[in-house]
Amino acid sequence: MILAAITDRKSLDGELLWFVERGLAAGLDWIQIREKDLSGQALFELCRAAAALPNPKGTKLFVNGRADIALAAALDGVHLPSDSPSPSEYRLCSGLKLLIGVSCHSLEELRRAQEGGADYAFYSPMFESLAKPGYGPAVGQDALARACAAVQIPVLALGGVTAENAHECVVAGAAGVAGISLFQSTADLAGIAARLRSQE
Repeated sequence: MILAAITDRKSLDGELLWFVERGLAAGLDWIQIREKDLSGQALFELCRAAAALPNPKGTKLFVNGRADIALAAALDGVHLPSDSPSPSEYRLCSGLKLLIGVSCHSLEELRRAQEGGADYAFYSPMFESLAKPGYGPAVGQDALARACAAVQIPVLALGGVTAENAHECVVAGAAGVAGISLFQSTADLAGIAARLRSQE
């Protein structure tokens, strides 16, 4: 199961780099730096500092929406909103260096992401989201199963995922789970990672 933590420093109890450092030590698979309100320079400096942290288990680091910053800060990938240009357009600039993911909310968007060359997709909201209330109706397990069966790229469930309901996502065919509060709300990242992986 891929475990993907998404950052939100405004709801985080502590410094963002401290959270990233703990996530790296805990062996989370992916950490996506999603701080949309930062200036380009501030975001670059944050990403560069994150990339310089000890990474003993090879966690992949992503940034939201900024392929230029991902390349400049030597991150592993970039995560795009559903209305972005095709991932193939980004590859013209980055070559094959970056992993590229897309946020999707429908089968149409998932298929478009795959056809555009995305390496993976987030599908949301799986459940009622604590971080984004009112973002949209929860898709539920059946819709997630159809989504996972419709494409060949890995699909990660996002939105309202908890340690208690993550198993539903795995049963539906998700390659993993992603979230903000799922990871930021615990002081024991290694423990939550182990608990989630026990549901595979």
